[in-house]
Amino acid sequence: MILDRIVESTKHRVAAEKLEQPLEDVKAAALALPSDTGFPFEAALRQQDFNFICEVKKASPSKGIIAEHFPYLEIAKEYELAGAAAISVLTEPEFFKGSKQYLQDIAAAVNIPVLRKDFIIDEYQIYQAKIWGASAILLLCACLDVSALTRFRQLAESLGLSALVEAHDAEEVQMAIDCGARIIGVNNRNLKDFTVDVNNSVRLRNLVDDDVIFVSESGLETPEDIQVLRDNHIGVALMGESFMRAPNKIEKLAYLYGSIYYKPVVKICGISKIETIPAIVEAKPDYMGLVFAPSKRQVSVEQAKELILELRRKEDDYIALATKLWHSTVSFEDNHDLVNNGTHTVSIAEPPTVKCIQTVGVFVNETIENIVSAVDIAGLDVVQLHGDEDETFIQVLKKKTTADIWKAVQVCNADDVKDWLDSAADMLLFDAYHEDERGGIGHSFDWTSLDTVERPFMLAGGIDATNVARAIRTVRPYGIDISSGVEIEGRKDAQQISAFMELVSAINQ
Repeated sequence: MILDRIVESTKHRVAAEKLEQPLEDVKAAALALPSDTGFPFEAALRQQDFNFICEVKKASPSKGIIAEHFPYLEIAKEYELAGAAAISVLTEPEFFKGSKQYLQDIAAAVNIPVLRKDFIIDEYQIYQAKIWGASAILLLCACLDVSALTRFRQLAESLGLSALVEAHDAEEVQMAIDCGARIIGVNNRNLKDFTVDVNNSVRLRNLVDDDVIFVSESGLETPEDIQVLRDNHIGVALMGESFMRAPNKIEKLAYLYGSIYYKPVVKICGISKIETIPAIVEAKPDYMGLVFAPSKRQVSVEQAKELILELRRKEDDYIALATKLWHSTVSFEDNHDLVNNGTHTVSIAEPPTVKCIQTVGVFVNETIENIVSAVDIAGLDVVQLHGDEDETFIQVLKKKTTADIWKAVQVCNADDVKDWLDSAADMLLFDAYHEDERGGIGHSFDWTSLDTVERPFMLAGGIDATNVARAIRTVRPYGIDISSGVEIEGRKDAQQISAFMELVSAINQ
């Protein structure tokens, strides 16, 4: 059987590796690394209502070479942009054409956890996984007995690694349970003969307690497959070939995940240069943020006025150009009654319109008088309070201006959120806490703090292209606030802005 051949090959490989680097050296290197990791792989698989582990795989025994062209880092980065919860990387070299280099490079390049997928038969391989940068390992019930599964799982967890224990049938699922697995995967492909039965994981789901993460692996191709998993309380899919063959992995994951049935608004904050305005108008976010508080992005009231005037001029130019193009393409007949089999129909063609980008002024512990003055002079649509302003301050300010009032809340824990749920502010914006700075620091926070929030809110704090898909699907915010995530060396970048807006649109295709 093919599995026996792979295991035998793995024994020879591990023996050779031990000659190059003795167990004692590998073990010492692994033990020198931090073990208090928080188990990010496990946490990631619990984050969304449905999570994808996307696989970087060049070949397999059943399919042969899957990807002749194998830009593994580009593939991994695209998985991250698409919203993958984790990445599985093959390190078995003979049958799957994997490599430790793939794992090391990918783990260093992405901010989501990476699984070492191999045929682990020796503790040596677990220490290797740790020093190569993995967050998790795969243990196969088909290769190990319960004693070995237990020993390897405990070793992995002592190093701060999660163990995905893979089974294929009821007997192996019981082995996974008996070894104390916190994550159990059921492979829909039989590793002994490589036949596939997508419903295999569905049949075995009820054998596993709800508090154990259950992963369905292999043979999944369509949104209907994913919906079957959802309907049977399976919240994770590990997929390889389907993603590897997809030319656009962002669109593929969005297609499989399904619609979120809304598009969040986007605020691009920290605009301080006139030369950035064309990129803003071209990208068409819903809001443009101007920071009046001391920061590297601070603008004066007069500068804000000029920025907003330039924004409106460029919007007018955009509308004028679009209208001119419309007039040049709409024919005379398109605006007249058409006769079709005796039935009169009218083709209604209207010139294009552009929704104006709303402007947001960000203030930190400013006086009401100065805020109202800035709104009037600069022409702000929204006031965002990002300081220590209390509810009384908000209520007084609302009486002084017609601008919407947003209150930014720095979040350390769920209590910080609960304190503001009944606020009179028109919108709450949740941001990461920082002792010295207010916003734009590039740090995220624990999104589970927002689980009880029922009113619409904006999500800020470390949002960028690598996590926005997961943020939207996990938190379902009314809107996204991004600043440093579209900057290069502290300056807003037109390509970053455009790519971010396109990504947000693609998430819900």
